[in-house]
Amino acid sequence: MSVHLIVIIAYLVIMMLAGVYFAKREVKTTEDFMVAGRSLPTFVLSGTLLATFAGSGTIVAGAEFVYEYGPLASIIYNGGVPLGIIVLYFIAGKVRSLEKVTLPEMLEIKYGKATRFFATICIVLAYIGLAAQQLIGGGYILSVTTGLSADAGTIITTILVLFLAVTGGMFSVAYTDFFSALFIVFGMLIALPFLIPNVDGVSGLIESLPAEKLTWGGGLTFTQLLGFILPPFLLILGDQNMYTRFSSAKDVKTARKSTIGFLVGDVLILGIAAIITTTAIVLYPNIKGDMAFLHVAGNALPTSIGAIIFAASIALIITTGNSYLLSVAGNIVYDIYQNFFAGRFNKDRKELSNKNYLRFSRISIIVVGVLAYILGRFFPSVLELQMYSYTMYGATITPSLLAAFFWKRATAAGALSSIIIGGLATVIWEGALNKPMDWNSVLVALPLSLLTLIVVSLVTSRKDKQQEYIYNY
Repeated sequence: MSVHLIVIIAYLVIMMLAGVYFAKREVKTTEDFMVAGRSLPTFVLSGTLLATFAGSGTIVAGAEFVYEYGPLASIIYNGGVPLGIIVLYFIAGKVRSLEKVTLPEMLEIKYGKATRFFATICIVLAYIGLAAQQLIGGGYILSVTTGLSADAGTIITTILVLFLAVTGGMFSVAYTDFFSALFIVFGMLIALPFLIPNVDGVSGLIESLPAEKLTWGGGLTFTQLLGFILPPFLLILGDQNMYTRFSSAKDVKTARKSTIGFLVGDVLILGIAAIITTTAIVLYPNIKGDMAFLHVAGNALPTSIGAIIFAASIALIITTGNSYLLSVAGNIVYDIYQNFFAGRFNKDRKELSNKNYLRFSRISIIVVGVLAYILGRFFPSVLELQMYSYTMYGATITPSLLAAFFWKRATAAGALSSIIIGGLATVIWEGALNKPMDWNSVLVALPLSLLTLIVVSLVTSRKDKQQEYIYNY
């Protein structure tokens, strides 16, 4: 058995034991399962925010972008995420004050039940795609380290993700996220001194890169590059996982401070991952782009350091996958069942008991996980799956969500119309039209969603003073 595999197995066993521990010791109520009893301290919250956003989107899809278009283009591609985190700093405290569990619950405060329902549908559709992205990324790592096929690795990853998600809930996800984030930063930092000499230093690396990969556009037109920049920027601004974690903070101040650690960690991980992947362009010019980061870890680094990176990478992917499945379970239970169906089945009580809630949540996690695995089989690359899922989310949810916090004139009619139009535009552009001009759907879906939100809001009147609550909180 290889050192890589031994370290990965050891780390995964620790994660699974942590899940069992939190399931038995900490998860007693619905708030424990979904928002860790609203008790997370700053450092843990920063770590789980970072790990949630730095899964296979960085290690696989982000590496694919760097390998295909070069390091300078990747700076622009990744630049939207730090900007989004800065915006979140001004939102985090408000989110914690609301003491909600899901994003549609927050949207209902301003826009009403219909908007909550349609937002839930869009979030579920997007998150199934984002969970699929994590499952595929985990399959790649297991394929590299074990010799299994990528498909077999994906199945194993799916089982591990489901196990952790259905045991400890947010407690296990948050704390394993925190340690995984520390682990991956440590592993990548100590990798650089060993890796850079392999390409004759920084100057040698630059001189060895093809000319087209030393441009800010990387061979992409401005419009095509914009199509890659916007989806991650929009996602982080409206990502339900971010808002659920802010709700998990022990207080308002903690929620706001956690974004600072998140920002520092994100810049570190994105920057170092881009450097490591750039060396793959020189050392391994004929591999698949989505395997570039992992290929370097497995072939260009000392075994012990490569093992640390592999273990931390799959841990990030698994905990990110957990986050998406846990988040969708909250949508199914809170936003669909309790909000629309519970009263029909039990007219005396609309609330699920803690025991039934946990059972229903865990069943929902399993169903969504299986659907995510199936969806992942239909996309040719992780980067394409990422762009689709980010756009489905960013063009439907983010405009109305930001308007709820920052624009008084936004109305329920405008938000609902924006969500529907953004979702339809994404599906039609990606599916029916098959991406004309090779434009990512965000270039069409986002303008249509924003225009609809603004125009409809301006021509409709606000009928409920409650609609201003989030803005004024």
